Amino acid sequence: MKNEKRDDYKFDKITMLGIFALVIVITGIFGFLYEYIFYYFNGGMKGFYWRGGNFLPWINIYATGSLMIYFLTYHRRHNPIFVFLVSFISCGILEYISGLGMYIIGNGLRCWDYNQEILNFGNINGFVCLRSVSFFGLSSLLLIYGIFPLCFHLARKMDKKTFLTISFTLCSIILFDEFYNLLFARILSLPRATAIYKKLGVHFVHFK
Repeated sequence: MKNEKRDDYKFDKITMLGIFALVIVITGIFGFLYEYIFYYFNGGMKGFYWRGGNFLPWINIYATGSLMIYFLTYHRRHNPIFVFLVSFISCGILEYISGLGMYIIGNGLRCWDYNQEILNFGNINGFVCLRSVSFFGLSSLLLIYGIFPLCFHLARKMDKKTFLTISFTLCSIILFDEFYNLLFARILSLPRATAIYKKLGVHFVHFK
């Protein structure tokens, strides 16, 4: 196990980029599934709600947060308490800044609002709450001790070209979906995922 940890740092730059690309895909999907399940219970278990603004089941802030956590904590991964606390604090800051930034830039746009959710103790302006940052802190343990080791293992065991092809292809599809809905659709006046899914009768969470 110790040798494996030392070997983590022996990947060349392109392989590390492939690992990060795979982590971006996995963690963005993980975040979508978490919110998909949470809002089912938050809505009184009456139906499932699509989260995020993409065609694919992926939410960008979870992917962004996962890379942030890696660079902030992986060098101290032998200390789970450190990983949890740093992730708890840094993810709370990221979530608050992201929520506030969208609210200001988007003229009152809220992609989440803890004022209207269950288990919202420690709520600060609807942008962050104790439950959310606690979940992020716990999820960081899964990230550092589960997801990254899995990706390192795949990078070691698979043919390099195959690993990079799969990682970059999956990540490219996800990011194209993201940038299409975030930028291209707005600039070119093309239909966004939310508009299409609403026409198809897909349920979304609505905030006041």
